[in-house]
Amino acid sequence: MTRPRVGPMDADVVVVGAGPTGLLLAGDLARAGARVVVVEKRPQGLSNLTRAFAVHARSLEALDARGLADELLTTGRRVQRIRVFGRVDVRLDTLPGRYPFVLVTPQYEVERLLRRRAEDAGAVFRHGVHVTDVVQDDVGATVVAVDENGDEGDSSVRLRAPWVVGTDGVRSTVRRAAGLPFPGETVIRAMVLADVRLERPPADALTVASAGGALGFLAPFGGDWYRFIGWDEALDPGDDRPVALDEVRTLARATLGDDHGMTELRFATRFAADERQAPRYRAGRLLLAGDAAHAHSPAGGLGMNTGLQDAANLSWRLAAVVRGADDTVLDGYSAERHPVGAQVLRTSGTILRLATRRGRGAAVVRAAGATLLGRAAPVRRRAAATVSALGVRYPAPPGAHPAAGCRVPDLPLVPGPSGSRLAEALRTGRFVLVGPAEGDPAEVPPGPGEVDAVERVVVRRADGRDATLLVRPDGYLSDARSAGSAGAR
Repeated sequence: MTRPRVGPMDADVVVVGAGPTGLLLAGDLARAGARVVVVEKRPQGLSNLTRAFAVHARSLEALDARGLADELLTTGRRVQRIRVFGRVDVRLDTLPGRYPFVLVTPQYEVERLLRRRAEDAGAVFRHGVHVTDVVQDDVGATVVAVDENGDEGDSSVRLRAPWVVGTDGVRSTVRRAAGLPFPGETVIRAMVLADVRLERPPADALTVASAGGALGFLAPFGGDWYRFIGWDEALDPGDDRPVALDEVRTLARATLGDDHGMTELRFATRFAADERQAPRYRAGRLLLAGDAAHAHSPAGGLGMNTGLQDAANLSWRLAAVVRGADDTVLDGYSAERHPVGAQVLRTSGTILRLATRRGRGAAVVRAAGATLLGRAAPVRRRAAATVSALGVRYPAPPGAHPAAGCRVPDLPLVPGPSGSRLAEALRTGRFVLVGPAEGDPAEVPPGPGEVDAVERVVVRRADGRDATLLVRPDGYLSDARSAGSAGAR
């Protein structure tokens, strides 16, 4: 047996998995000065067409805070309403902020921009590296892997770093190595996903439809292509047979009431819909984010978005630890993001079960739900805030301003070196102290993980209010002082 060789470089952080979650995390860490190695089992250049396609408003805000949102908007289609069960629209055009819509764009476009940013910042990528184990001790962790690009007799790799983050999906090796269970269940064994051309495209809306317990979803996917996701237990041939165009047409007619003239199949597969969540997202020096931490059905298009927001919450904490902060700041990551992951499971699970419920009364229940959405504006607003993640709020720490943990809107700033909007100031990856336009900012205690308050970016607000806000790098309020500090929401 060949003795494993030590990798060509160590790192401050090894990120396992180069999907959107891992890429955003790697880019943030590298821009903060951390030495980052990203390992990915897929060969370089292999595009994955099977994944996500919806970028919700809060994720667009996170990308705006990294200078990527404007470019991403050119790659997709803005959708301002979601048609639910063919009866009612959930309107997104009333959402607060710059992005009152969901952007429909292939996941590979998100990955392309995030990877470019990470590479430009100095993150190192190693493709074709399959991680088999991670062993941690008091001072670090060793990633044990097989380099499928190496010589047959010398393909073992070891990478050592103080911290390892698993963004390696539902079957996460990092999670297994951390000894964390992944309780839950497979709720649907073989959903169909297909990219198709349509002769009769529907109205410009994301459509969620249900009939007789069958589920269908249709969305524009760039160019002339549409993405269809569907399932019907009565038509389920099992998870082994290839997906044919005729099957997709049949599913579409059974759920949407129309196959919209499907003429061409570019890509199709079957996948299982799981509902699972790790009990916590940190075990010593190993951390989890994205699908490695939580898995749920595609209902609502929440998976990639939740992972991106996991990464945004974790990256500034981990960067602070690399700079010398106490690692207890990392505990706040799991404390804040685990409840969000649980809520996402509940939301997607409710949509899925409502759509696929069979038997007497199922249609009545769906009709009642649609009626409630149609008639109750507060319910519609809450649904939009939940799906977009603009409604996410973290608990305020003891002693902090009551609004701490709230999302801070993209405040207008007095133009300066850090820009004229809060999102532009956040592109430094540091805490931002937003003071009044005139006078000195009030004193605000250090935020979690702030090694030195001089690291803050100091800007002045242009909205006429006199509150001083300390905004975390992920865009949530850390603390506030003086009158008007409830300006964060």
